[in-house]
Amino acid sequence: MLTHQRVLIVEWGDCDPAGIVYFPRYFEWFDAGTHSLFAMAGLQKAAMLDAYGIVGIPLVEARARFVRPSTFGDEVIVESSVTAWRRSSFDVQHRLLRGEELAVEGFETRVWTARDSHSASGLKSKAIPREVVERFARA
Repeated sequence: MLTHQRVLIVEWGDCDPAGIVYFPRYFEWFDAGTHSLFAMAGLQKAAMLDAYGIVGIPLVEARARFVRPSTFGDEVIVESSVTAWRRSSFDVQHRLLRGEELAVEGFETRVWTARDSHSASGLKSKAIPREVVERFARA
C-alpha cells in the first residue's frame, strides 16, 4: 500500500490558548497529506486535473478520532494512504503519530468529480480511471 509520510513540528500558531493543537489544523494536515500522496503516485494536482478532465477530488465525508493531544513543539508524523477504491469515490486514512504513539486518526471519503452543465450543482461524479488506481497498487 502506498503511504505518504510527512514530519511536522507543531507551531504555536497551530495551537489553542492551552497550547494544544486546535482541531481544524489536523484536517488541514490531512488534506495536504492526501494531495501529497497523489503527487507521490505521480499525480500532481494541476496535471491530474488537466489529464483526466476533472475539477478535483472534493471531500464528501471527514471524521477524526482524537486519542492523545499534541502540543506546541511536538514532532509528529502524518501518514496518509488510500484504504478503499470504488467506482467514483475512495477512502483515505490518516494517522498522526507522536513518536510511536497514535495521537489522531483521520478518515476521508473523496469523489472523482467533473463538470456537468446539466446538473443543478454543475458537478457530477466520474469513474476513477483504472490507471489511477494502478499507480497506488504498484507501490
